[in-house]
Amino acid sequence: MSVQALHPRAPGGVANARRDAAHFINGEFTQGTSGKNWINRSPLDNSVIGKVPEGGKAEIDVAVRAAHAALEGPWGKLSVAERTDLLGAVADEINARFDDFLEAECLDTGKPYGLASHIDIPRGAANFKMFADTIKTISTEAFTMPTPDGRGALNYALRRPKGVIAVISPWNLPLLLMTWKVGPALACGNTVVVKPSEETPLTATLLGEVMNKVGVPKGVYNVVHGLGPDSAGEYLTQHPLVNGITFTGETRTGEAIMKQAALGIRQVSFELGGKNPALVFADCDLDKAIEGTLRSVFANCGQVCLGTERVYVERPIFDAFVARLKAGAEALKLGRPEEPGVNLGPLISLEHRDKVLSYYRKAVDEGATVVTGGGVPQMPADLANGAWVQPTIWTGLADDAACVQEEIFGPCCHIRPFDSEDEAVTLANATPYGLAASVWTENLSRAHRVAAKLDVGIAWVNSWFLRDLRTAFGGSKASGIGREGGVHSLEFYTEITNVCIKL
Repeated sequence: MSVQALHPRAPGGVANARRDAAHFINGEFTQGTSGKNWINRSPLDNSVIGKVPEGGKAEIDVAVRAAHAALEGPWGKLSVAERTDLLGAVADEINARFDDFLEAECLDTGKPYGLASHIDIPRGAANFKMFADTIKTISTEAFTMPTPDGRGALNYALRRPKGVIAVISPWNLPLLLMTWKVGPALACGNTVVVKPSEETPLTATLLGEVMNKVGVPKGVYNVVHGLGPDSAGEYLTQHPLVNGITFTGETRTGEAIMKQAALGIRQVSFELGGKNPALVFADCDLDKAIEGTLRSVFANCGQVCLGTERVYVERPIFDAFVARLKAGAEALKLGRPEEPGVNLGPLISLEHRDKVLSYYRKAVDEGATVVTGGGVPQMPADLANGAWVQPTIWTGLADDAACVQEEIFGPCCHIRPFDSEDEAVTLANATPYGLAASVWTENLSRAHRVAAKLDVGIAWVNSWFLRDLRTAFGGSKASGIGREGGVHSLEFYTEITNVCIKL
């Protein structure tokens, strides 16, 4: 049964569409046997999108065993060229069904079409092609060594798949961040069981149609919907036939998954939380710094792991920067994804809005000056029940305030002045997180000097979210374990065997 049969397209676009989701297990769509489901609601207006089945131990077991069997079946027998040709076809089919993926992604997230059509869907497709190209061209090491008999020995390395990979993906960039893991996993010859966020089930399900259309063998790509504790997420990380676990999400969940992964000594690859800084020096190009910081703070309604929540501005330009960022925030247009000019959607859910609003209140309690925002915007009647919040800027908080130290994951930032380069670096590093940072300066020596001192996995200079997919991506400290991207992904998705031949 196809996904389209499970959720027929309704006329009228996102506002009136109805979609039920399904598990995708061993090449088939199914509602499973648990009998449990939940209602997927639109963050735009809290209307019902459709029902989602909740997978339990039975669904997870069938999916993992199907993935395990596929390793020994036709998938495991494909050559690298045959496998990568299939992944190229997956990318092409995502692009051919661009509008279907765009509609599904915006239904789940409420994000503007302009954002999802520029980033989420094209990057979701590109992840398959980029990792297919990587695996076709990657080399391994070889060494000759002397031996006592003078004849020597030859050592060479072989890469082989790790096995069944559990992919637990987040709700903020659902297709992009899921395929960022599925792409390299499949390119390396693994099979996957995906547990998408319960908030965003649709594009992971829709990808099952693509897999079947292009001929990916059954069991290679599986999707089981569910929650975390005592549900699909926990059962997936506990399953003894899972060989590796990759997760993007909050740090506390990563800690819980690590405990499960310790049983059986399964490897993990984590991209976790962040409290990312921007350092704006007085010698910056102020127009570029404002434009970049507006995006890094407010893009995707602030729900970006790489987003900026702490802005440090050199004192001579502090007042001007605050005034211009305020004007930019107040010019953002909230509304439905398909409306022209809309560049700010809702938060993912009313529950997440409660969390963000609790920080808005806490900031005031901690003594913040609210430069703009701080509450719930007035929306038209048809959107009044959605998860909307105002883009918000604060100044005046202490460096140890909760809103300066804790990840909020909303459209907000705190701006603080600094007086020296050393002070800026110290402030930027004063966090348990270490995911990303932005540095804004026209001084080339300063750019190199400061970037090298930041405790982060990625440091942008005069840019933000500019990603070459071949480069290393990941976090330090509490922001993650391991690196993804290009050859760096292969360190997790493959096992290396050294072959030593006595000559």
